[in-house]
Parts: sequence; C-alpha cells; structure tokens
Amino acid sequence: MRTTILSLTALALVAAPVFAGKFNTVVSVGQKAPDFSGIPAVQGDKDTTINLKDIKEDVVVLCFSANHCPVVHQYEDRMVDFAKKYEGKGVKFVAVCVEHRDEDRLPAIKEYLKGKGASYTYGYDDSQKIGREYGATNTPQFFVLDKSRTIRYMGAMDNNANEGKVTKHYLADAVDAVLKGESPEVQETQPKGCGINLNK
Repeated sequence: MRTTILSLTALALVAAPVFAGKFNTVVSVGQKAPDFSGIPAVQGDKDTTINLKDIKEDVVVLCFSANHCPVVHQYEDRMVDFAKKYEGKGVKFVAVCVEHRDEDRLPAIKEYLKGKGASYTYGYDDSQKIGREYGATNTPQFFVLDKSRTIRYMGAMDNNANEGKVTKHYLADAVDAVLKGESPEVQETQPKGCGINLNK
C-alpha cells in the first residue's frame, strides 16, 4: 500500500508542470525562454523572419498581439512609442500574432502597420507553436527576456488600457531593471485583453 501511494505521488509530481507562474500555467519568470525561429514577419515595408538566436540586443521584448483586438488598438500607440524609446539601447521589440482570422494574418499585418510609424518587427505564426510554448492567453501580452534569454518579466504593459489612467508602467520598469542588471520589482502581472484562441 505504501509503495502504491509513493508511486502515485511520484506520478503526480511528474504530471505537474515544472514551470508555472501565478497567471501563466506554462512558463515562469526565471525559466529559460522557449526558442522560436522561422516566423515570417514584416518590419516597416520589408519582409523578414524572426529568429530568437539571431537577435543581438541584450533584452528582447516579445509581445503577443492581434489586429482584430480592440484592446491592442488601445495600446498600439504605446507599443510604437515604447519600441522607438528603446531602439538603439540594447532592446529588441518583436510582436507575434497566432490567431487564425484573416484579419490577423501576415498580409493584414502589413496593411495594419502602414502609416503607424512602427519600427518594431511584427510576425505571424500559423502553427501557433510560440503561443502554446509561452502560455500566451491574451493580446496584448508581454515577455521580457534578458541577455541569456531567461524570462525576467511577463504580463501586462501597464495597469490600465486607458492611457490617461495609467499609474504603473510594468513593462518599462522591468526593461529598465534588466538593462541595469537588476531584477524587476514586479516580475509578473495578469495580462488583460482579448483572449487568444489556440487550437490544441
């Protein structure tokens, strides 16, 4: 009987996720970030590909986004401004969409970015692999990766979709801390926005 109980306990521990954040059931702060590569993308008016290993900057900000999402629309100017603010300062901002709506696919992304003055790279992963491996649940949702590509922050950009009511800048504070070689004071927040539909 004792052996059976121990065996069941061992199985439960194996079945439980090794990494899980408070609001993310797949990955946790302090975990090595899942690798991603070959994601077709656009930067400005140029086609490109997103490969994590090819990013030279010390800090990577990965944003899960979606054209159709009204909450993303509330954040889009902040995202553009954020990418420009940290451009040339050792920070690479990349956005990825994993939704299967026509309005979220790469041709629509190219149209979406026109006239927005966005300098960041925006890709589309039809396989949704990156979304599943990062436990993405909402758009917009952000991850900060340090030089060793360890997750240092994940969650929301700030504490209010209404820009005029923002009092906490979680993403910027996390990036600033990581650039200084420090741990962010706030390492995880609950992402809020449009739910991501991941086909299992």
